[in-house]
Amino acid sequence: MIRRMSSRDPEFLATLDALLAFDNSTDEAIERTVADILSNVRTVGDAAVLDYTYRFDKLTATSMAALELPLAELACAFAGLPQVQRTALEQAAERIRIYHERQKIASWEYTEADGTRLGQKVTPLDRVGLYVPGGKAAYPSSVLMNAIPAKVAGVKELIMVVPTPGGQKNALVLAAAHLAGVDRVFTIGGAQAVAALAYGTQTIPQVDKIVGPGNAYVASAKRRVFGTVGIDMVAGPSEVLVIADGSGDPDWTAIDLFAQAEHDELAQSILLCPDAAYLDRVQASIEKLLPTMPRKDVIAASLSGRGALILVTDLDEACVIANRIAPEHLELSVAEPRALLDKIRHAGAIFMGHHCSESLGDYCAGPNHVLPTSRSARFSSPLGVYDFQKRSSIIEISAAGAQTLGPIAATLAHGEGLTAHARAAELRIKPQ
Repeated sequence: MIRRMSSRDPEFLATLDALLAFDNSTDEAIERTVADILSNVRTVGDAAVLDYTYRFDKLTATSMAALELPLAELACAFAGLPQVQRTALEQAAERIRIYHERQKIASWEYTEADGTRLGQKVTPLDRVGLYVPGGKAAYPSSVLMNAIPAKVAGVKELIMVVPTPGGQKNALVLAAAHLAGVDRVFTIGGAQAVAALAYGTQTIPQVDKIVGPGNAYVASAKRRVFGTVGIDMVAGPSEVLVIADGSGDPDWTAIDLFAQAEHDELAQSILLCPDAAYLDRVQASIEKLLPTMPRKDVIAASLSGRGALILVTDLDEACVIANRIAPEHLELSVAEPRALLDKIRHAGAIFMGHHCSESLGDYCAGPNHVLPTSRSARFSSPLGVYDFQKRSSIIEISAAGAQTLGPIAATLAHGEGLTAHARAAELRIKPQ
């Protein structure tokens, strides 16, 4: 079911790279559909959104106002949850908030000897759009992970869009929006919702950035509107890499591999271990536990298509391979995880030790679960408060400072052939 590999194989790296490869090219039919939707919403506005909502979600509404949920409905959804769910949401939200409070960056300045002042002004984005999948897919954890950092950053208005096919609303999603402080909620989805947020309509104001996961149509729309607005990322399939030393329970490791594989058939679960006997035990656990999983068919397809149990020479080599993979989630399932931490350079999130399952990070540990995929952890970071803040440079040149900087700027500007640039600097130099 799941392939076995060894780093000693002559073609190991080529085989590994082929396993990691993911074709993120988009379907031409999807691209054409999305392009048409974006153009129509940009041109027509509310009426186009209403039409697409009827066509795709079977919701009839005569105005966008009918598709906006009152904040009281969010509060009622929260109040109506079973106590155990309310408590879990509250605890997760509080932990996420506490963690992200530590990420805030502040403005700063310094003054040079001649009175010139330089610095950086940090301001939150004015308005952010949050896309939340709806219908059968319900991700209240994603609402918390996207909305809370935005609010911690100081975003003034957070607009959530969530499709409700056939009028089907998810109470947990609405309750999470209430807890996170979402300001407005519209029951729209798909590329038309992305277009409404990106361009604005008669009812929905244009946002500065769009965050949140979605299907292929949503991902395509986000790619196309980038530049008009900011986006968080266009994520690929979910992935986990486990480095094990053989000291853990093989059932725990098998279930951790399942936890990623159950997302969809393209999710990726890989185990690196220098102990061949432990790999055998994990494989036996996979075969034993898989029939007990409600999503066993999805898990089996994921493990057979993109999963692997890999025998490595030692833990140092495992870290080298991990850096090549640059996984979204990295579990250090070893007795001494701190000994490996400094050897890891590329990972979206690092889970330390046997008791730290990736699922704890997904829901309630505190750090964000919106992470770079498809090897982009080599140059990207988890979603955070900094994604909802922007920085402006502050440059206040004193009269004395202009005498120092003017000749430097003029010399360089003349060298580039930009005479007006040079003259602008020279005019501020006092005659000797």
